[in-house]
Amino acid sequence: MSSLTIREAVADDAALILHFITELAIYEKAEHEVLATEQTIKASIFNDNPHVFGLICERDGQAIGFAVYFFNYSTWLAKPGLYLEDLYVSPEHRGAGGGKLLLKEMAQIALDKGCGRFEWSCLDWNKPSRDFYESIGAVSQDEWVGYRMSGQTLVDFAQS
Repeated sequence: MSSLTIREAVADDAALILHFITELAIYEKAEHEVLATEQTIKASIFNDNPHVFGLICERDGQAIGFAVYFFNYSTWLAKPGLYLEDLYVSPEHRGAGGGKLLLKEMAQIALDKGCGRFEWSCLDWNKPSRDFYESIGAVSQDEWVGYRMSGQTLVDFAQS
């Protein structure tokens, strides 16, 4: 029987994290959008005052997936929240419980930090993931529409 474990990511995991980010982007048909490098991952996650955190899922000592999360804030609850930015398990290891274990670890972190919410987004076409999330009790927030500003649009707006 294989053994699944979760550990905190460390700076030496930057290449591994980039590998998983790239695999996820390929799955989401957006590989061309990945601008992250090992150096930018180290600088943004593994610095003296981190605002972003990572977890690595291992199966029998082999890294099979990762999660990256950060804390936000709910004004209505007057409490922090934990926001899952990315969760990914390599295809050949899906179904073994790694994704669920990563989610459970983050749920426990959320409780330990006094968070009122644990939230994430999922692409609307990703039915396998959406079905999985609903099977563990997560509820989609269909009444909310996400908005984003990035790149030149962000620059232009900020400087207008």
